[in-house]
Amino acid sequence: MADKKSASKAEAKTVTADNKSAKTAKKAQAKKPNRVVKYFKDLKSEFKKVVWPSKKVIINNTSAVLATMVVCGAAIWGLDTAFIYVFKLIGLY
Repeated sequence: MADKKSASKAEAKTVTADNKSAKTAKKAQAKKPNRVVKYFKDLKSEFKKVVWPSKKVIINNTSAVLATMVVCGAAIWGLDTAFIYVFKLIGLY
């Protein structure tokens, strides 16, 4: 009789373990879509926290970048022209 009780307890533990592993597998499958949904919810909340620049700030920053590009381009063009002139005087060009 003791053997039957211990055998039934062992079977119960096995069934319980199988149920737990099945539940764990279901949870793992369910977590993947939830992670994606959670990612996009978090992304949306983070975008709400961002302080977006005003139109005036964007125009000022864009103007500064364009002016810097023109000045650098003119400086490179000037150096290139000067080196070509010097090389022509020396006879290397």
